Amino acid sequence: MSSIDLESISEATSGAIGAILSTTILYPLDTCKAKFQAEVRSHARQKYRKLSDVLWEAVSTGQIVSLYQGLGTKNLQSFIAQFVYFYGYSYFKRLYQIKYNTKSIGTKANLLLAASAGACTAIITQPLDTASSRMQTSAFGRSKGLRAMLTEGSWSEVFDGLGISLLLTSNPAIQYTVFDQLKQKLLDRKLKKIGNGSSPESLSAFSAFLLGAISKSIATVLTYPAIRCKVMIQAADSSDDEIKGNKKKPRKTISSVLAAIWKQEGIFGFFKGLQAQILKTVLSSALLLMIKEKITATTWVLVLAVRSYVVGTQGRLKGSVKR
Repeated sequence: MSSIDLESISEATSGAIGAILSTTILYPLDTCKAKFQAEVRSHARQKYRKLSDVLWEAVSTGQIVSLYQGLGTKNLQSFIAQFVYFYGYSYFKRLYQIKYNTKSIGTKANLLLAASAGACTAIITQPLDTASSRMQTSAFGRSKGLRAMLTEGSWSEVFDGLGISLLLTSNPAIQYTVFDQLKQKLLDRKLKKIGNGSSPESLSAFSAFLLGAISKSIATVLTYPAIRCKVMIQAADSSDDEIKGNKKKPRKTISSVLAAIWKQEGIFGFFKGLQAQILKTVLSSALLLMIKEKITATTWVLVLAVRSYVVGTQGRLKGSVKR
């Protein structure tokens, strides 16, 4: 069982490191996207009419560095989230393989395992997710620290958006299902071209990346209204800096957010910022998987080295006790 745990830890660590690097590289785009998504106003009163307006505000006010506000919290959340997800998925998969004495896992079982790992991840990292969203959507240069973000409201408020986060665990399931269907159609088409020869077993790297991008885009489009609602629920209040005293702001709920979007922006408001979301999501997924694949071997060697050191230390301690 120790080898199983070590392999799971290696997968989790490489995934977490990949998440930190991809998050850092794309963070300015993520901040612009979050602030653009969080604003709900009628067209005539909109502060940000295009995604580039957010970037221009940072440039014109000399707040370029503020595009990185909340990066530390976001990286911490990304590291923990990816570690928990990759470890949970790998661990659940191995438990499944041991229980049913099989090396292969069907599509339905795979989706269930991925959803279970995703749900565990959402629950554990929700406070950090809420805090990082509030930091990103605060006015440039006025973002509060992690401690202030987590303690300024009730404890239940740091779990704002948890229900939607759990709902969004369906996103990878949709992506995987679409990818599998597109992959099968492409392989069947290749099979027809080569006649009665053997069926091609795998896609080329470019085809896999292209199908991955298409399937992720479709999953994002289908779940985007929920994605935008989550950002709005977790976003910092736009009037936080002007409100003084103990004036209580109404708590955002799914129903209030849906009503606000419908009233101010109409049906197309549910898809405001969709292009930026797809761009960021596809690039993030591609970077994460690319970096993870590059460092997995190194991470495995490091994990084995740590285990050897720990085992050796324990052996020396036992030897000294016996003497």
